[in-house]
Amino acid sequence: MAAWHTAFLLAAPSSGSGKTTLALALMRILAKRGLCVQPFKCGPDYLDTRLHGIASSCDGRNGTGINLDTFMASEAHTKEQFNRHARNADVSVVEGVMGLFDGADKAEGSSAEIAKLLGLPVIMVLNAKSMAYSAAPLLYGFRTFDSGLRLAGVIFNQVGTSSHYRYLEAAAKDAGVEPLGYVPPNQRIAITERHLGLNTSSDYDREAIIDAMAAHVADTVYVDRLLDLARVNLPQTPEQPVPVSGQAGSQKKIIAVARDEAFNFLYQENLAVLQEHGEVVFFSPMNDRVLPEADLLYLAGGYPELYAERLAANREMRDAVAAYCLQGGAAYAECGGLMYLANSLVTADGTAHPMCGVLDLDTTMQHARLKLGYRKVRLGNGYPGELRGHEFHYSGIERQGRLQNVATVVTARDEPVDTSLFRAGNTFASYLHLYWGERRDFPAFIMARQ
Repeated sequence: MAAWHTAFLLAAPSSGSGKTTLALALMRILAKRGLCVQPFKCGPDYLDTRLHGIASSCDGRNGTGINLDTFMASEAHTKEQFNRHARNADVSVVEGVMGLFDGADKAEGSSAEIAKLLGLPVIMVLNAKSMAYSAAPLLYGFRTFDSGLRLAGVIFNQVGTSSHYRYLEAAAKDAGVEPLGYVPPNQRIAITERHLGLNTSSDYDREAIIDAMAAHVADTVYVDRLLDLARVNLPQTPEQPVPVSGQAGSQKKIIAVARDEAFNFLYQENLAVLQEHGEVVFFSPMNDRVLPEADLLYLAGGYPELYAERLAANREMRDAVAAYCLQGGAAYAECGGLMYLANSLVTADGTAHPMCGVLDLDTTMQHARLKLGYRKVRLGNGYPGELRGHEFHYSGIERQGRLQNVATVVTARDEPVDTSLFRAGNTFASYLHLYWGERRDFPAFIMARQ
């Protein structure tokens, strides 16, 4: 059985074309029409999904952005994820990653692969600031390069005048791609960026910016026609419960998850898996003074370097986390979480801020250099199979003591990297961001190390 559903994937020839701005604007436009909007993001990005959740709600309740990634998960899992979350929505908006065919290895894991897998029409976002009829061969190439892909329409970005758009409109028609309007330049709707991506902090009015995006786009983009083109068949198979190894959820475990402005790089499906293993309790390493009693402590990534002074000043929480870990509590920390568990964090100005002291290492933001890429991870200690994830950080380890590495890590192309997954007692920590939506026994493995 299948039913009609409205869904489309926004893609572009390259990053920086305006996909995110257009995605947020369209989500808000549709939400203001009273439609239930389900946002998705291709790839491992955990910042865009937070903005998606804000944009897809216009009544103050944030929705949930879901990642679709065919490197970190199988095709079957990706399809199940999409179908499960889309079936209760009126429209699904999928934002692509990088260029349409850019993947971990050629087009593997790309937006194009996901669009074909899910049967989604692709709407191209083309930055036409310095372009006119040359858009025709560019669009023709994207339309014909892969016969399994349906390039249904194009929206031109950075188009200054309606006369400029008429040249682009003619180019699109000659390339066999339907033109769906344009977006004029507008610096007032730009979202600021941090060193890891778009700014998702609460220190500026995100709602007002997204509302402004929606109003700006609604004037010149043919939203109704876009929806006409975005009809797909969505399987109506019943959702199958996913078994959890050892039935850990029945043991009423308590899982303490750090979540505040310093720690918020979280995959929704990872949280869903944790909820299968017990009760998830959120706490703030910046603002709370007491660590919840827990069977597992999860310190996700984030921006501890931006809040290092406040984290250091909260001595009660640092001491509580250190006591929990050093007394044998099960803990898993990734990227920003690793930095928090270190002895110190040196910010870009050279200031060393004391952290929890669980791991005998120091991290630094000085001489920052981007480390980026998909990773395959094989754990020791008897964990079967392979975990998938990625690295995305500018900080580095300045000094490292004697720490046990319990994993072999390689790139998507099986090239070795020097990334470690440290174990100290029952604490596991790494610069890796792992996705365990398909390896749902991973939390039980961490908790069983005691």
